[in-house]
Amino acid sequence: MWDRLKQLEKRYQELERQMAAPEVATDLKKLQALAQEKAGIEELVKKYRKYKATAKQLEETKAMLDGGQDEDMSALVKQEIEELGAKLNHQLGELKLALLPKDANDDRDIIMEIRAGAGGDEAGLFAANLFRMYSRYAQAKGWAVDIIDSNESGIGGFKEIIFEIKGKGAFSRLKYERGVHRVQRVPVTESLGRLHTSTATVAVLPQADEVEVDINPDDLKIDFYHSRGAGGQNVNKVATAVRITHLPTGMVSTCQDERSQLRNRTKAMSVLRARLLDIERSKQEAEITQQRRSQVGSGDRSEKIRTYNYPQDRISDHRIGLNLRNLPRVLDGELDELIDALATSDQTKRLEGHLA
Repeated sequence: MWDRLKQLEKRYQELERQMAAPEVATDLKKLQALAQEKAGIEELVKKYRKYKATAKQLEETKAMLDGGQDEDMSALVKQEIEELGAKLNHQLGELKLALLPKDANDDRDIIMEIRAGAGGDEAGLFAANLFRMYSRYAQAKGWAVDIIDSNESGIGGFKEIIFEIKGKGAFSRLKYERGVHRVQRVPVTESLGRLHTSTATVAVLPQADEVEVDINPDDLKIDFYHSRGAGGQNVNKVATAVRITHLPTGMVSTCQDERSQLRNRTKAMSVLRARLLDIERSKQEAEITQQRRSQVGSGDRSEKIRTYNYPQDRISDHRIGLNLRNLPRVLDGELDELIDALATSDQTKRLEGHLA
């Protein structure tokens, strides 16, 4: 690790020298390339330099104990040594985390798909609760939410809702949400007050650029139809809704949220590209069906990643054994405490594997 850090600092210094050279200052393309490389390692180099400065200060402070100070001064020096040691350990932890390879998708916009699972109408209502939770969280982050397609259940819930979230770091935060979510509560329609358990599945896909996924137009079957409203009635006399079928995979992407046929087609293509990109990446680990199952499973209650328990006012994430109170606050979009814990756990596991 230390050899790598020394090499990075040396490269950083070399980049500074090159950027200051007169012949580079007039070559905009070369200058931009050097600046980009420098920016990519700058934060890590700064952390390394802070660590070295603290380590040097600690050694100098330890040397003061050999100076024959009186008891009071010696106590102060020991206290400073303790504080510097704690600071050094903290900086070491930051260095190790900074050395971890960054997920290339972390800064991407995302497409989220929420589908009602087991539990009938109550599952549809829970899917609507999750959509509101993620929408409120995105709003707090300053991200934009745009519905692509939805299929309402008729009682205020969703059988399915697909939407995009645009904002820097959206995938880095919400990638931990994919999986089966379970809710335990007494439905408003339950006259006997019996506790009901239902599920919804959440998929999180990084948005793909057009150049990343090569789609042959001959592989697409595009249909246009009338948008539907709640209950299934047609609400638009013009066929603006779009259904795109990718013939090689049988994958279907639809959009009816916009009044413009062109905008609906653009959104449907965006969903299709994201799904196909996800498939390409998943081939390195498993077959297509296994990758989809790893994200959302079948919706069965036993596959849950998280439980929202209303009677006990508790939310439990089963992956890391975390239990939080104040369920209404979480469902109102205050997810940072939960996501921070998941991110820390993920970083710890990755760090252990990286150092091993």
